[in-house]
Amino acid sequence: MTVLQFDLDAVLDTLADKGWVVIPHALPAPLVHNLRDTCLSVWQQGLFHEAATGRATGQARRAEIRSDSVLWLDQVAAEPAVLAYNAAMDDIMHAVNRGLYLGLAELESHFAVYPAGAFYKKHLDRFQDDDARTLTTVFYLNEGWPQDAGGQIRLYLDEACSEYRDIEPEAGTLVLFLSDRFWHEVLPARQQRLSVTGWYRRRSDRVL
Repeated sequence: MTVLQFDLDAVLDTLADKGWVVIPHALPAPLVHNLRDTCLSVWQQGLFHEAATGRATGQARRAEIRSDSVLWLDQVAAEPAVLAYNAAMDDIMHAVNRGLYLGLAELESHFAVYPAGAFYKKHLDRFQDDDARTLTTVFYLNEGWPQDAGGQIRLYLDEACSEYRDIEPEAGTLVLFLSDRFWHEVLPARQQRLSVTGWYRRRSDRVL
């Protein structure tokens, strides 16, 4: 039985129409709280690493572009909260494939911690040499996030990046958007900011 707390059909309709959707209170509060505790536990154990940009041999830490730290969920896959989260995200993937025929095959995701002052400059999530990333997911774990604490994701809604939507990183909010279409950035956070960020991937047709 799914733990999703929203109408999947309505979400699919919005994705088909706009290419992005924001879903408040997407998962039960106890699961959100347990994910947050798991994230903070592994953070305090020092298991995170500074996030990089690019991929393969072009991957590098560029602090002027992004200053968060990450831990891939497959490193803590046995944690009960991670198991429950992955099961819920699988439900979304199957629904998207049935309704939108995107051919999603898997989800790669990580915890992301933004210390005070951290940010991520404007970027697209799909690599130039790998078209597998199809649908981006961002799930927030920040309980009682103050309105003046920054840390919003700024989602640019047009090709010229002249229109945008700022989305508060409040616990339980899930953001989905097409990875190759929407430029976005994370505005500087004034306090520690926690999320689970991921990408539904399809099987790439490219041979690298």
